[in-house]
Amino acid sequence: MAQSPQPQLLPASKSSVPTATPSAIPPLQSAANTYTAKRGDSIPLVARQYLRKSSYLTSAELAEAIREANGHRANNILRAGEVLTIPGLLDAPIVEKTVSVPKDYEVRAIYLTGVMAGSEHGMRIVKRWREVGGNAVVFDIKDSDGILNIAFDHPFAVGSQKHYIPDLPKYARFLHSQNMHAIARIAIFRDERLVLSHPELAVQSARAGKAWRENGKLVWTDPSQPKVQDYDIALAKFVAQSGVDEVQFDYVRFPAEGDQKDAQFHFQTANPTWHRADVIADFLKRAHAELKPTGVLLSLDVFGIMAWQRPVDLAHTGQDIVRMAQHCDVLSPMIYPSHFFGMDGVERPGDAPEHFIGESMARFQKITTGSGVVIRPWLQAFAWRTKTYSPKYIETQVRVAKEKSGIGFLFWNANNDYSKPYAAMPEMAAAKGQFFRGDQLGDRKQPVISEAKVPVQ
Repeated sequence: MAQSPQPQLLPASKSSVPTATPSAIPPLQSAANTYTAKRGDSIPLVARQYLRKSSYLTSAELAEAIREANGHRANNILRAGEVLTIPGLLDAPIVEKTVSVPKDYEVRAIYLTGVMAGSEHGMRIVKRWREVGGNAVVFDIKDSDGILNIAFDHPFAVGSQKHYIPDLPKYARFLHSQNMHAIARIAIFRDERLVLSHPELAVQSARAGKAWRENGKLVWTDPSQPKVQDYDIALAKFVAQSGVDEVQFDYVRFPAEGDQKDAQFHFQTANPTWHRADVIADFLKRAHAELKPTGVLLSLDVFGIMAWQRPVDLAHTGQDIVRMAQHCDVLSPMIYPSHFFGMDGVERPGDAPEHFIGESMARFQKITTGSGVVIRPWLQAFAWRTKTYSPKYIETQVRVAKEKSGIGFLFWNANNDYSKPYAAMPEMAAAKGQFFRGDQLGDRKQPVISEAKVPVQ
């Protein structure tokens, strides 16, 4: 089963998201400061300069607030020597705390790329999701390209940072202000940037004596390499201490494709009696132990096909579901119907959501019985390999997952287009208890949101 499609960005759609409301959350706000303009200055330039010191999430929001605070200006032009009022500045950096929930809290989530999460469009998506009954957001900290969307001080992070989410505690506070459970996704062992800058940390080729490539691509770190594991755990702990509520590991596995006989790993000499599943279980045991004191949940994305427990899949990926369930709070199998090609004799699996969601969930429940782990599936929110994708398609997946004892769900769309879930959610909410319980974080006492307006794109 293929990994979920890689994220791409599409232009914002005015029909799919509502007009934005302000997102700034100004706790500990000081009196407004002033700034004396220099030659060549403009309001957007000043906004970018002050963004990190402000309660605003984006420079566009702050620029609009500056215009409003300075006579409702219609343009961005500044004269040298002009004195501007800068609203929303903070006395100290935001420190956000995790909102702890039980592991069986019913999460109803959508996924956002890091680029989208840090944008005005992304904030509108979050608000739209809240309006239709969602209560959680999964957002990228690090995807499989290895790019870090946040600032993280670590030698392996040098040259890999884009800072699309410039202030993680501030972003977590925004999600909490929307009563959203904040789930930070980290792609673990598939990290293209890290192996390009540190090929010694990659899976090695036994024949070539250099970094191994999966189908021609240099993308895999060695999951058994202690330095790689330490880096990923350090990143996860940093994120957990920044106010998110859950850390989600993806690609917590070995490469499943490419020339497996040529792939050479550190554990084969360090622990010659081990198998790939031993490496994954040992890593998760350590990661879970280090994350637990922070109060966050730990969830793991796993291949949907692993519910069938085929020896070849286990041998390649190392994803022994029974053992993994012992070292996490939530398992999130990626059971997109379209990805089960060649299974159960179904010619078009993408058009058989009831069968594949039902069969997958039943198998995962059976093999994790007694572990206490929560099964919260990734569901298909894209039209790939199916002619029947629609709001009803969404409803079928959610209903069947719940009937098979799933608790909550996550919707994946690489383009962050959730028009079909938007349409399905109100109908599902109206059918009390049939699709989901409706858990909510509840009203948290938050500072008043500022009145800045985000331009609609």
